[in-house]
Amino acid sequence: MRKAKVYIALLHHPMYNKRMDVVTTSVTNLDLHDIARAARTYNVDGFYVIHPSANQQQLIGDILSYWQEGYGGTYNPDRKEAFEILHRAENLAQVIDEIEKETGQKVLTVATDARRYPNTISYRRLKEEIFTGDKVYLLLFGTGWGMERTLMEQCDYILEPIAADSDYNHLSVRSAVSIIIDRLLGEFWFQ
Repeated sequence: MRKAKVYIALLHHPMYNKRMDVVTTSVTNLDLHDIARAARTYNVDGFYVIHPSANQQQLIGDILSYWQEGYGGTYNPDRKEAFEILHRAENLAQVIDEIEKETGQKVLTVATDARRYPNTISYRRLKEEIFTGDKVYLLLFGTGWGMERTLMEQCDYILEPIAADSDYNHLSVRSAVSIIIDRLLGEFWFQ
């Protein structure tokens, strides 16, 4: 059983587009559904969707309302349960502050990216920390073509990319979240 608390955050700003311009991406309904379900399956302590735009915050609220208070929650109680761990925030600092108040501990941020960086941490090492220590981790997932580099460099760790032994490397964020959560929080099948 793991000792650490693990939270995840889906960021929409500052992100790169395919031309490597810094942009704000849009919320995707499927990301919210699939990531919330994966997070609940692996007992993630909280899932934050971060977006600076008021209209995108409203969209997230409308989706949550339908599945928690509306017909969707009655029709599909499993989806309602998955959405109970989803929280909205306007920025990363707000999320870190909220988690630190909740846990009384400093939050260690872990960026994820499809590119490799000099200060990359392996899945094995981070998994060992999560299962043996009692720290608090926040895994950051970017949308678009990934998080802006300065944000990445401010993180405590940068997780190694998902290696698939392929020259194609462009997973959807919801697929990447599922793979990464399984590698870090799933059973120790590789031993």
